[in-house]
Amino acid sequence: LHLVQNLRVSDRCAHSSGTRGWGGGGKWGVKKVMSTIEWQLLFQKRCPSRGTFTAWCNSHLRKAGTQIENIEEDFRNGLKLMLLLEVISAERLPKPDKGKMRFHKIANVNKALEFISSKGVKLVSIGAEEIVDGNLKMTLGMIWTIILRFAIQDISVEETSAKEGLLLWCQRKTAPYRNVNVQNFHISWKDGLALCALIHRHRPDLIDYSKLRKDDPIGNLNTAFEVAEKYLDIPKMLDADDIVNTPKPDEKAIMTYVSCFYHAFAGAEQAETAANRICKVLAVNQENEKLMEEYEKLASELLEWIRRTIPWLENRVAEQTMHAMQQKLEDFRDYRRVHKPPKVQEKCQLEINFNTLQTKLRLSNRPAFMPSEGKMVSDIANAWKGLEQVEKGYEEWLLTEIRRLERLDHLAEKFKQKSTLHKSWTTGKEELLSQKDYESASLMEIRALMRKHEAFESDLAAHQDRVEQIAAIAQELNELDYYDAATINARCQGICDQWDNLGTLTQKRRESLERVEKLWETIDQLYLEFAKRAAPFNNWMDGAMEDLQDMFIVHNSFFVHTILITAHDQFKATLPEADKERMAIMGIHNEILKIAQTYGIKVVGENLYTVLSPQDISNKWEAVKQLVPMRDQTLQEEVARQQSNERLRRQFAAQANIIGPWIQTKMEEISHVSIDIAGSLEEQMSNLKTYEQNIINYKSNIDKLEGDHQLSQEGLIFDNKHTNYTMEHVRVGWEQLLTTIARTINEVENQILTRDAKGISQEQLNEFRASFNHFDRKRNGMMDPDDFRACLISMGYDLVSAFSPGEVEFARIMALVDPNNTGVVTFQAFIDFMTRETAETDTAEQVMASFKILASDKLYITVEELRRELPPEQAEYCISRMTKYIGGDAPPGSLDYISFSSALYGESDLWKKLDHNEYKQRVMVNVVHDIMVKDLGEVPSGGAHGHSRWRS
Repeated sequence: LHLVQNLRVSDRCAHSSGTRGWGGGGKWGVKKVMSTIEWQLLFQKRCPSRGTFTAWCNSHLRKAGTQIENIEEDFRNGLKLMLLLEVISAERLPKPDKGKMRFHKIANVNKALEFISSKGVKLVSIGAEEIVDGNLKMTLGMIWTIILRFAIQDISVEETSAKEGLLLWCQRKTAPYRNVNVQNFHISWKDGLALCALIHRHRPDLIDYSKLRKDDPIGNLNTAFEVAEKYLDIPKMLDADDIVNTPKPDEKAIMTYVSCFYHAFAGAEQAETAANRICKVLAVNQENEKLMEEYEKLASELLEWIRRTIPWLENRVAEQTMHAMQQKLEDFRDYRRVHKPPKVQEKCQLEINFNTLQTKLRLSNRPAFMPSEGKMVSDIANAWKGLEQVEKGYEEWLLTEIRRLERLDHLAEKFKQKSTLHKSWTTGKEELLSQKDYESASLMEIRALMRKHEAFESDLAAHQDRVEQIAAIAQELNELDYYDAATINARCQGICDQWDNLGTLTQKRRESLERVEKLWETIDQLYLEFAKRAAPFNNWMDGAMEDLQDMFIVHNSFFVHTILITAHDQFKATLPEADKERMAIMGIHNEILKIAQTYGIKVVGENLYTVLSPQDISNKWEAVKQLVPMRDQTLQEEVARQQSNERLRRQFAAQANIIGPWIQTKMEEISHVSIDIAGSLEEQMSNLKTYEQNIINYKSNIDKLEGDHQLSQEGLIFDNKHTNYTMEHVRVGWEQLLTTIARTINEVENQILTRDAKGISQEQLNEFRASFNHFDRKRNGMMDPDDFRACLISMGYDLVSAFSPGEVEFARIMALVDPNNTGVVTFQAFIDFMTRETAETDTAEQVMASFKILASDKLYITVEELRRELPPEQAEYCISRMTKYIGGDAPPGSLDYISFSSALYGESDLWKKLDHNEYKQRVMVNVVHDIMVKDLGEVPSGGAHGHSRWRS
């Protein structure tokens, strides 16, 4: 032994997997130095794998009620070796030979070795004779092969090899722990912290990791060994002193021991994976439900606002006053400027949310979202369309009513003015006509009364036109539905009745005067002539004064110039002739004075034939001359107002003629960006965001145009020959532009979402876009069915003949890309179709399999299991939505996770065709099928239902 130690044979023993054999001649000639007994004693004492392998074998043999004491002796007859293989493989080996002869033992060991070989394991240089002869090296090599096949080979993390997979699993589990850095299966485990971290990660109740110290490796290792043996049923396979005091601990021994931890925690790993999958699916479902609830809420609020607004816009009950109608117009402006724009944004956002939700549902393999009845996007669009139709009619009605009320106010004021003048003229006329002064008058007085009456009749006839004008105005006010028509009618009726009475009284007085006319001989012709000429002239002056003070309504300066100013100039041109008539009338009066002076006639009192005096004529003439410049000023002010209105028209037109084409240009640019394939989706998104910001920044121009439009309406300007763009056109274009940029951005966002979710490269997306653009012949971002058919044919689909099965296939594809039968295929639907077959999403069957793991292979799951395996929020979500399990083998309160999993993805055709129990059986067969394929590596030719092992 002393010689062997000097030769460091023990180090060679520790590396038994070297190229040289345990007894090979080699450099040192070990066989010449040691006897077999000495060699075995040294190997038993110095090889750590021996004790580890023995403990590992006993951990499995004790399940069969036995164990081994000496690893090279107890396996020599092959009986316990066959029993070990049956325990770890859960399979039956051939019946062992019961004899005790050497050939019986060799036969049993060969049966074990053949079973190992049947599992795809190559046994190099290991024969039954060596095992029967108790060759320790061969026996340990065989046990290590068994450990690799049945304990380590199935360990694979991210498609790595068995050893690398086990190492990666250890690294991931211990990554969060301080002072732990697992890089191999030897020195990384010397301080014992890695083993303690593995236990604490899965069972934190067994070890207080915070109290462990790196400088106490033996204490750490013994803690791990004791806890594993006591609580995890992992026997102590290693010695703490050997690990700590050996420069490089035995790799196989540590791998064997660590693999026991992997298998001990495999159930927890599987449950954790299943729980993570379920949480992921439930999180997607909860997020989708939240988006659905938000859509329902926004849709309800928007529809309710439209429902409340339409009756207000449909109310066409006109107000009676101009002020009230102006207030209605102001309320409508507030609605257009303040109340409606946020609703336009809400409507656009609602469509965006709906499209995003449908995309998320489609990408997560969920059924499409069907809003409540009456809350589809199309329903909202129809309601909005109805709102805008009513809105347009309401504004037209408002402006028409304002024009009508303006006309009514003007006519009412004119009626009042003319009625007042008429009243002034008729004051005292009835009393005058009713007098009987002619009965006691002298001849001259009778003649004077007769002439005076004739003058009155002349005046009465002259006033006939004014009365007819008053009646005509009253009639027009009635036709225009003037609110105070009753008062107008009453006053008009009073004037007409009075006029008829005046006519009757005039006729009676004339008859009376004519009866006594013959009694009177002389009439002062000069007074009569004065009276006859003064009365019409006075009447003309009254008319002139009335015209000079007449009110007017105009809507352009051209009317002021061509009608009013021209008429006024014509009137001023008649003033010289009127002045001649005045001078002639005054000449008659002067002639009377001259005759009286010449012939010594004393003129006493006033002209008996008229109430008009020369002073009256002079005073009215001065009044007419004063009104002429006042009328000039009024007309010039109106010209200035109309010129101001014209400036407003030109100012509005200048902006509108810029804004209108700008909006159209931006619409075209956005359309160009949305079909551009030169850059990536992110570049398209950046360009669209830039456009959106530019559009938002341009809002101030729209607001300024709104301000000019309001000024125009306040100035009662309702026409503009300088532009074809009305404010309504600009508003509609602006709202379409906002909606288009928002929708386009949302489409690109959905394309990015689809690209990332389905793993589409930018090159593939560009190819899709190029194909789509080529067959989008109208360049409107949509393909009609014929263009889409041509696109599919260009990609290899057999859809040429209308009577071939290809037509059925095309109908199926159209049902996928155009489920609402709109008659067009959008780019988003085109991308969905092109990537539909390659999508990798969770399925209902996968979720069922995950629940099955948490339920320990039962067809139901309990509330306690859900709360134990899932986070609180997800657990309560499942409990509140799962139905009770129907079956006699389940405890009360058990839940049906199969129907719940199916409902997450909508009712499939399979679910509709099968009853519940049969569907569960089908699902379980599929689950078993997946497990068998994984374990066996192949599918039996008979299928899941045609093979005896599968059926069992």
